[in-house]
Amino acid sequence: MVLAADVQPDIEIAQNIGFGIIAAVMVIAAVRVVTSKNVVHAALALVMVMAGAAAQYLLLAAEFVAVTQVLVYIGAVMVLFLFGVMLTRAKLGSDSDLDNAKAWAYALPIALLLLGVLVYVLVAGFEDDKIGASGSEPVAGRTSAISDLIFSAYAVPFWGLSFVLLAAAIGSIVLARKD
Repeated sequence: MVLAADVQPDIEIAQNIGFGIIAAVMVIAAVRVVTSKNVVHAALALVMVMAGAAAQYLLLAAEFVAVTQVLVYIGAVMVLFLFGVMLTRAKLGSDSDLDNAKAWAYALPIALLLLGVLVYVLVAGFEDDKIGASGSEPVAGRTSAISDLIFSAYAVPFWGLSFVLLAAAIGSIVLARKD
């Protein structure tokens, strides 16, 4: 017979492993965003970072925030990328003019300093606190309650906004095409 107390540590271990894998993918993708010489590859790596954030929200049992992350941020990144590439007619291959070797000498120490400050603030701010120690368990049905509130009274403006974004995407294609 398996007790509920015996299962809980297994779930926490699985969540920690999932967090580690997703965080590693996010870090690798974030490094690819800033080191890629191809604009398309950088945008796709940014989408991977945003998708990783949505996956982290799923681990926290915040399904509505995860779906919002996917719809708003990943969708917005792709629309912004569409506008940027099509309206500026940037070349899609590698661009050696974007690499500034002198900037690495300044950027790396500053990035390491900011990483150190961030780690210090997080460790000093949370000290021995544990996630979920306050007894805040996920409330069943909160995602459906939030979606009912948003999509009942605000359904028509939500649809209107989606049509405006679609019209903007089609307009950018029409403006950027070659005649």
